[in-house]
Amino acid sequence: MSPVALDLAQVAQDYCELIENSTSHDDRWLAQVASLLPKLHVAVESLKDDSRRRNYALMGDLDARFELYTHLRGLLGNRDGYWMEFDVAGDGQAMSGSLADDLTDIYCELKHGLKVMEGEPGLALEEWRQGFRMHWGQHLLDAERHLYELRARGELS
Repeated sequence: MSPVALDLAQVAQDYCELIENSTSHDDRWLAQVASLLPKLHVAVESLKDDSRRRNYALMGDLDARFELYTHLRGLLGNRDGYWMEFDVAGDGQAMSGSLADDLTDIYCELKHGLKVMEGEPGLALEEWRQGFRMHWGQHLLDAERHLYELRARGELS
């Protein structure tokens, strides 16, 4: 595997471990995630695009996904929801973005790729590349933006 692929796999592993070990007793995990997301972004953007297009579809275990989302939403509390650029300001009840959703979708994509990588590293990289462009890349950007705003407001430990 190329150094770029190895770097992406390591960042993916680090991210998944941070999410899996997140607890209400350690609020530092979110600051660690905020520091890791730009590394993830650079690593996935560094992958060579070999233009092998396949049908992209990540189904996964929806119950496990919802359980993780619920866990993260509980940990984030009022730091979870955020306004998207097109939202109209209001009472805060209908915020359209969710950091818990962003972090969960990124986690599911990366974890799936790590499992695939054990047997088919090339396929895992292609799925990460396609998934990034078609789905989780937007979640990554939204999470980075929201975490930046949290840090700027002093709400990120």
